[in-house]
Amino acid sequence: MAETKKNVYRKTGIVLEALPSLDFKVKLDDGKEIIAHLAGKLRIYRIKVLPGDKVTVEMSTQGDTRGRIVYRGK
Repeated sequence: MAETKKNVYRKTGIVLEALPSLDFKVKLDDGKEIIAHLAGKLRIYRIKVLPGDKVTVEMSTQGDTRGRIVYRGK
């Protein structure tokens, strides 16, 4: 049984640029730009994320400049 993470929240945004080592520059819906890396499940199932894709980013409450892409929208 998986625990829910308390200090994590999700935001949506659009991928602006692909960076080396599976990092991406993402512009969130509130206008902020962050650096996000791919979550493990997206790597395992080889889900491609390209600039222009709508994604859901999981961020912690401590650091608001980095995140993790957990879902790729259509």
